[in-house]
Amino acid sequence: MNLIEIAKETMKIEAEAILRTAERINENFEKAVEIILNCEGRVIVTGMGKSGLIGKKIAATMSSTGTPSIFLHPAEGVHGDLGVITSKDCIIAISNSGETDELISILPVIKMLGVKIIAMVGRIDSTLAKKSDCVLDASVIKEACPLNLAPTASTTVALAMGDALAVALLNKRGFKKEDFAMFHPSGTLGKRLLIKVEDLYHTGSELPVVRYDRTVADSIFEMTSKGFGCTTVVDDNGKLVGILTDGDLRRGMQKYRDLFEKKVYEVCTKNPKTIEKDALAARALQVMENKSITSLVIVDDEGRPEGIIHIHDILKKGIV
Repeated sequence: MNLIEIAKETMKIEAEAILRTAERINENFEKAVEIILNCEGRVIVTGMGKSGLIGKKIAATMSSTGTPSIFLHPAEGVHGDLGVITSKDCIIAISNSGETDELISILPVIKMLGVKIIAMVGRIDSTLAKKSDCVLDASVIKEACPLNLAPTASTTVALAMGDALAVALLNKRGFKKEDFAMFHPSGTLGKRLLIKVEDLYHTGSELPVVRYDRTVADSIFEMTSKGFGCTTVVDDNGKLVGILTDGDLRRGMQKYRDLFEKKVYEVCTKNPKTIEKDALAARALQVMENKSITSLVIVDDEGRPEGIIHIHDILKKGIV
């Protein structure tokens, strides 16, 4: 069998194992979800070896989707780490054999605390299964390993079962993308849903401003010194009446021979596009892209320019 065939066969075995597990999903799955939903503390996920690695991922997925979870290494547990478990928690114990010594040895303490145990096992007649409050059947016919020894299909099934629990829980909790963003503030989604215009905009001395009756030459100096490629234009009361951009200057050069002596209000774009400072930066980016512009002005309640945000400010933050 060549390498490509080996890869395909491995994926086929693992995919079939997941599909067989899906057919066995029953009321025990619903019971497991209810146990976790009724848990006033955290979900403690535990397992040894490869099962432990899968457990870490399950705990991480649950935590990021609204179910506070941590991973407890059972071998460390018998040497003092069982102190992290409280009577308000619940346990997900992962073991393909259901006879893992380190897991079995911590069960008495867990039972003493009155903590509910959800077993994710490959043998539903195992010791772990018998001592648990809920059993999830994660058994497989065979491993993808040709020696039927290395945990492959069994760990894939355990991972899929953990994902199924996490998805069921987030649905029951009414978990939304805004909630997901809260737990992923540095991720793309988090940035799109959390960062606002006021977090990025320029104000005060950074804000380019000229009066409507100043010359284009004066305005170019303001544009250059502030570095936004534009300047806001205000009336005698300081209210926004326009914006002068590089594009306006190019069009003005084609239209006026004495462009630099013209009053800026004659050349600028009237009634420029503005945005609220509490709007999401992602929305500001969308407006800029739709209007083919590079800056948006933020005005106060009196219509005076309060700040300016440039497309580069948003893109530098990784908001796309």
